[in-house]
Amino acid sequence: MALVRSDPFRDIDRLFQQLWSAQQSGTTSMAMPMDAYRKDDSFLLQLDLPGVDPESVDLTVEDNVLTVSAVRQAPPQAEGIEAIIAERPFGTFSRQVVLGKTLDTEHIAANYEAGVLTVAIPVAEKAKPRKIEVTQGNGQKPPIETAA
Repeated sequence: MALVRSDPFRDIDRLFQQLWSAQQSGTTSMAMPMDAYRKDDSFLLQLDLPGVDPESVDLTVEDNVLTVSAVRQAPPQAEGIEAIIAERPFGTFSRQVVLGKTLDTEHIAANYEAGVLTVAIPVAEKAKPRKIEVTQGNGQKPPIETAA
């Protein structure tokens, strides 16, 4: 498998670290829901980012870790308007995905449409299945002898 599933204990630890640093700094970084699929010779990640300005989306790859971050601005405050229910989060959203070594991180493509960021990560050529030709022996000893 080319995508590496995350360790739930590490995720819980990361959540506590985010909450602790948010409390200390006054900022928050929230995760974004994600689905992952395999289609032909690529892996597709789909991340929900409704209401995010596409210009704020940032993708980076370092040491086979894909980091996706985006910012959803707070709704504008106007005089005389009081929020009754405010469930839609705003601020910085981020997600890290550990990529397997069989993926081609040099050719990642991303598209943002209708509030969904789709990231396509191709399988590296060296990791694709290939046919190996079998030749017939010519009477010479094999290079490695087998023990009986």
